[in-house]
Amino acid sequence: MQIYLNGELVPKEKATVSVFDHGFLYGDGVFEGIRVYNRRIFRHDAHLLRLYRSAKAIMLDIPLSMQEMKRAVEQTVAANKLENGYIRLIVSRGPGDLGLDPRKCPKPTVIIIADAIKLYPPEVYEQGMEVITAATRRSRPDVLNPAIKSLNYLNNILAKIECIRAGVPECVMLNDQGLVAECSGDNIFIYIRDFRGKAELRTPPVSAGSLEGITRDAVMQIADELSIPCVERDIALFDIYAADEAFLTGTAAEVVPMTKLDNREIGNGKPGELTWRIIQRYRELTQSEGEALF
Repeated sequence: MQIYLNGELVPKEKATVSVFDHGFLYGDGVFEGIRVYNRRIFRHDAHLLRLYRSAKAIMLDIPLSMQEMKRAVEQTVAANKLENGYIRLIVSRGPGDLGLDPRKCPKPTVIIIADAIKLYPPEVYEQGMEVITAATRRSRPDVLNPAIKSLNYLNNILAKIECIRAGVPECVMLNDQGLVAECSGDNIFIYIRDFRGKAELRTPPVSAGSLEGITRDAVMQIADELSIPCVERDIALFDIYAADEAFLTGTAAEVVPMTKLDNREIGNGKPGELTWRIIQRYRELTQSEGEALF
């Protein structure tokens, strides 16, 4: 495996960074997770735009232009002949000293990893996923804006530990107001009807503490194509319990049916018809967008 490290492709065993890198010492940096399908990079430009926005927000100057970064990612995928897989693109503050001062880090570290990934087994997509509500609350947006996809994922990891102890693969995370923010690594959607029978697809707004997910955005686009009302709206746990359908979205996870939350079946306890339609359309998008690299 070849890893892109500061302008060079090096073998995995030699892809090392300094222990004084502030990404390692303090989680000071940003990253993107990107998927490759059929030798095509899915929503590459959108991922890079989010990366550069995150970097700007933390005053981290990426040493490559967006176009240069795009070529570097494509070069890494091609070098590894990765037909289907996952890209982890990392930009850290770089080596400095043991202090917090980012001015002591003159050169950011740029790393691109292209490798295989398998997040959940096929039966999860076919039968649905059981989820719990985590006690760990999502960090408040006014403390650390969720639009910044930073290297500090401890909040998410603490929630993931709760999942592991409960024997489930994911959890719903609430914000400081007790409203649904997102999951430990995914965004969330519900399909719910009101008392008059009007149905709509809902997802929490970014202001609730959710990431502006690339897959989330793709699903909202699909909903528009399918003429399904889709809104960003505050969601309470009750809304999920009472929903007809629910699913999670993420670059690695893609679109995953959620069929049980806190021992309560969602809908009839099986993946819903709308969820299946969105999964199918999303898979079509991943196989058709972009140009083959090799």
